[in-house]
Amino acid sequence: MRILRNYILRECLQPFTLSISVLTSVFLLGYLPQLANKVINNGVSIAAMSQVFLYYIPILLGYTLPIACLVTVILAFGQMSSENEILAMRASGIHLRRLLSPLIVVGIALCLVVYILNDRVIPEAYDAQTRILQQTGSQDPSAMLEPGSFINAFDKYIIFIYRMEGDLLFGVRIYEPAPNKPTKTIIAQQGEFVHVPGKDQLMLKLIDGTSDEPDLSNPNNFYKLNFQQSFIRMDLSKKNTKTDKKSKAMTLEELSKKIKSLRKLSIDPAPLEAEYHRRMAWSLSPLIFILLGFPFAAITHRRAKTANLLYALLFAAPYYILSLACQGMASQNVLNPCLLMWIPNIIAFTLAVIFNWRLCTR
Repeated sequence: MRILRNYILRECLQPFTLSISVLTSVFLLGYLPQLANKVINNGVSIAAMSQVFLYYIPILLGYTLPIACLVTVILAFGQMSSENEILAMRASGIHLRRLLSPLIVVGIALCLVVYILNDRVIPEAYDAQTRILQQTGSQDPSAMLEPGSFINAFDKYIIFIYRMEGDLLFGVRIYEPAPNKPTKTIIAQQGEFVHVPGKDQLMLKLIDGTSDEPDLSNPNNFYKLNFQQSFIRMDLSKKNTKTDKKSKAMTLEELSKKIKSLRKLSIDPAPLEAEYHRRMAWSLSPLIFILLGFPFAAITHRRAKTANLLYALLFAAPYYILSLACQGMASQNVLNPCLLMWIPNIIAFTLAVIFNWRLCTR
């Protein structure tokens, strides 16, 4: 059986190396227009942008490595199936479970690799990119913001936004913690930074929202005040010199600590919980994709590499789309993030078990 195991792994090595290289290169090309815009319009040096570009490689591996596992299994076993090698193995009394066993071991090992990427490598890459961009000298306050992150950069406020389009902010939450008092919360549908000429200040214009206002008879209680427009003055001279890491630049341990600290301030940490469980769930994706790809490759008898690659992307795309949709809902606390972020894994793993059981019992 050692000969069969080594043969299977050898057949998978070349398509894995090729697929992860091609996928990562293609995804990298998608960032070139964005980086070129910073060089041309923002005056950022080519050297700085080259460093930022290189840091995208480990970031993208969190996506491309699991997809490469799926592509590899479909390509390798699709080739073996089209040449009747799998049929010959079954005729020789070799059960399909034996073909799947070495793939499961490799899948578990790659799950550990992706876990390390999500916990350490990718956050370090995001943090390095942030430091490089901060060193370019940009004075744009929106550069300190990132959708889905709690930002402590502006004096006494903690800012959270769901989405950004240029200078426009959507789904704005502003928290104003106070010692021994409830946290004041402002929620707005939209927001925009407005510079104050000649002063080291800026105004945050908020549109269509609600604000917590203290009850004069009992300052520890708040009542909700609706507004169409509201302005908050932020003093940049009192800006924190060392801002908190953005959520994507935090390790899992740092995310866990941040979640606990926000809970102590009575701030909903659902977006950070969603990010935490997304990373944990995606760490299992290599094994899930291997289990999904094996039964499909074993029964399709296709040798066309282009067609198999398209089939692999059709398997992977719904998983990531559903996962990102669940993260969006979890960030808004539609359901418990601890449950919601694992739904794609539960669905994909259930389908993988059903398909492999049917294949192995035929």
